[in-house]
Amino acid sequence: MDAINFHTHTFRCKHATGDVIDFAQAAFAQGSRALGISDHVAWPDNRWPEVRMPYDQLDAYEAAIETARGALPQMKIYKGMECEYDTVYHSYLQDELLGKRHYDYLIGAAHYTPLKGEWLNSFEALDTPAALSAYAAYLIEMMETGLFAFIAHPDIFGCSNDRWTADLEACSRDIFQAAEATCTPLEINGNGFRKTPRSTPEGGERMRYPWRPFWEMAADYRIQVICNADAHHPEHVLANMADGRRLAESLNLEVIASLQNLS
Repeated sequence: MDAINFHTHTFRCKHATGDVIDFAQAAFAQGSRALGISDHVAWPDNRWPEVRMPYDQLDAYEAAIETARGALPQMKIYKGMECEYDTVYHSYLQDELLGKRHYDYLIGAAHYTPLKGEWLNSFEALDTPAALSAYAAYLIEMMETGLFAFIAHPDIFGCSNDRWTADLEACSRDIFQAAEATCTPLEINGNGFRKTPRSTPEGGERMRYPWRPFWEMAADYRIQVICNADAHHPEHVLANMADGRRLAESLNLEVIASLQNLS
């Protein structure tokens, strides 16, 4: 299976290094001939500015992709964005990015979860039944729009919880049912393998995500899995994708190597 990473960030998100050409050259040097660039979406209202490019850098981001395509014609470079979802900006995602600007794909990702008029940090605050229910509902809403090629790190609630619980099982079940119904792939995220492990109540350690109990449940559903690096530095452009595939294969999950409708 060829290694194609569809989850790649550039320096513009303020928590990564390198530009498009740096990631493309690194992937090419490792034998890959395709790469998806998917920085955090720039919002017209410039929300969450500490972790994404401002809206006025969108043209420069797209120009960097075109420059890399010209400099490395042997490499297929896909233009994408990793996006939260807000009904206010449905047309921006559909008509502006996928339409007018000809993005190849969008990734759905709940870095923030809407609950009671506020946005929770999904890496820290998914530790109550209400927050988990809101998280599942938000991912379901994303999937039902049909805008997103896959859902990134759906199991990031592993960052907020000490042990697997009935509430996590219920949240996961809702996510899997929607992924199956909408035919939306779920991502085993390579960046989770590189994060500091979480201490367990028993005194051990485990990965924050991918969280194995989540993916064990996934085996009970007819879903597809995509393994990506979630690279924030050029040296990580294909990192831990093989680990993700090994996890998927150990559970007999269906792994896809590419995305639908890419030219």
